[in-house]
Amino acid sequence: MRNNKIFANIPSVVKYLLLINGGMLLITYLSNATLQIELTQYLGLHYFESERFQPYQIVTHMFMHANFFHLLFNMYALFLFGKILETVWGSKKFLIYYLVTGFGAAALHTAYNWYEMSTFLGYINEFLDSPTADSFALLTEKYSGYFNQAAVADLMNQWSMDPNNKDIAKSVIPGIQSVVQQQMNIPTVGASGAVFGILLAFGMLFPNQPLQLLFIPIPIKAKYFVMGYGAIELFSGIANNPGDNVAHFAHLGGMLFGFILIKMWGKNNMYKKN
Repeated sequence: MRNNKIFANIPSVVKYLLLINGGMLLITYLSNATLQIELTQYLGLHYFESERFQPYQIVTHMFMHANFFHLLFNMYALFLFGKILETVWGSKKFLIYYLVTGFGAAALHTAYNWYEMSTFLGYINEFLDSPTADSFALLTEKYSGYFNQAAVADLMNQWSMDPNNKDIAKSVIPGIQSVVQQQMNIPTVGASGAVFGILLAFGMLFPNQPLQLLFIPIPIKAKYFVMGYGAIELFSGIANNPGDNVAHFAHLGGMLFGFILIKMWGKNNMYKKN
């Protein structure tokens, strides 16, 4: 009975978002275990030029998660900060904000992916124009996270002993094409973009609210927490570590679109009216 009362005190949108996200992870596990169907390959957001991309993924990817801990982090933040925002704003405004930041996160993430893929294809074209051991080494070093480094080292040893062997140059092309397809077909999942938008909103509405975080021994004001977290995400995104499976620019997109929407609403329209 007590648990029912606690659950009943959660605002409606946050409550249903928690249920939907948790339910989708459970369905994902069950479909994988019983039907050998990986739902993230269908409902996760793929690169727009991928053969697996579908427009509905722009919505569905927000309710999919990679694993339990991915879900736990996002839903814990949604529960802590989202219920306060929904109480302050009302359910309709909170839902609009959640969806706008989620879609904004997908938009910035997609734009950055386009830039990354275009740059990657540029290096590939340079190699194809001059398929030498040096150009291949430059490509695989720049994008080390995309390639099997043991296989690359073995190939480079062979190539160094016979640098004019055109058959070796031709043999690596299918492998490179396979890497391109693999990168295009990696799905993006999670509510993190919208959750980062929620963190941004909380920091803007309650900038001086002290937060006690597990990994920081002293309380920190919400505004400093949000600014610090945003700076870390920006640095991580710019650092551009190939193979990093965190969508840093999706997080930044959620914060950016959240900031824009809050500014559009203005201070006088920040709170629900009785």
